[in-house]
Amino acid sequence: MRFIDEARLKIASGSGGSGAVSFRREKYVPFGGPDGGDGGRGGDVIFRATTRRNSLMELRGRTRVVADDGERGGIRQKTGAGAEDLVVEVPVGTRIIDDQSGEVFADLVVADQSVVVAKGGKGGSGNMRFKTASNRAPRKCTPGEPGEERTVRLELLLMADVGLLGFPNAGKSTLIRCVSAARPKVADYPFTTLVPNLGVVDLGLDGSFVIADIPGLIRGAAEGAGLGHQFLRHVSRNRLLLHLISLGPDEAESPIRRYHHIRRELEHYDARLLKRPEVVVLTKIDTVPPEIRDEVVQEVRTSLPDRAVFVISSPTRLGIDALKLDVWRRLQDLPAIPAPLDHGVDS
Repeated sequence: MRFIDEARLKIASGSGGSGAVSFRREKYVPFGGPDGGDGGRGGDVIFRATTRRNSLMELRGRTRVVADDGERGGIRQKTGAGAEDLVVEVPVGTRIIDDQSGEVFADLVVADQSVVVAKGGKGGSGNMRFKTASNRAPRKCTPGEPGEERTVRLELLLMADVGLLGFPNAGKSTLIRCVSAARPKVADYPFTTLVPNLGVVDLGLDGSFVIADIPGLIRGAAEGAGLGHQFLRHVSRNRLLLHLISLGPDEAESPIRRYHHIRRELEHYDARLLKRPEVVVLTKIDTVPPEIRDEVVQEVRTSLPDRAVFVISSPTRLGIDALKLDVWRRLQDLPAIPAPLDHGVDS
């Protein structure tokens, strides 16, 4: 399925039904008094998280979501029927934002979590409500309250345990193919990955975790360059980051310089991301001449003494099992869901 991570919708809750003007008319009771009922309430618009959906693609094709109005009040003090609420199902991990004010209504991060985004109007009052000692036959009723209307922006942030960071062509897609059943496109050129990919890493009896292949970043991503904000924001939901650095022969800059470039992009986007747990993974070690491999790896480890540094080759599976086990162990000590960042409200 194609991954769609943003959508805009115009939503409107239902208006309340109008109250009724009616008088009791029965045999032998010619002046029975007012009995016009109240109007029913309008339907709410509710967004609910579900595991049955994994993208916003279906909502991309809709421009407007409208709940039903409440029914008009009836005779004999009958209250009009209230409208059913309109429930819009979205994937777990969806953030709902008021498109005009930027207010975040909710981060729906667990299944069945819901939020009322547009409240239905109250029903109007029937004329029975206006009977007084001085006015025993009121012909007054009130209309129902109008529903609420607004435009909301939906942003789906990947709910993955582990996020893969790195420049384009750092080996992220190859790694996720190697450790999971996911099959992202892989080719020897930048920006092969144009949409995020999710894969489940199965460790057998030890458990499993979800890994996200975030499209490659470039300099200026924090300002929207390249694939920019739309992919940086996914990092905020990852519990652990794997920072992949290619050791391939086509790299013009040193591994350390490329590492710090990516870290600066994270800092510019939101400095809090720098505190997210991180493991450095040197990829494509099989392309490095054997006589200088130890020197290249040691240079990185010396420059990053406070980081765990793994060396892997996805084609040969060198270091893959050790990396998977280390990631799993680290996840056991991390919170289930990171504290949400509010950067997603920016356009």
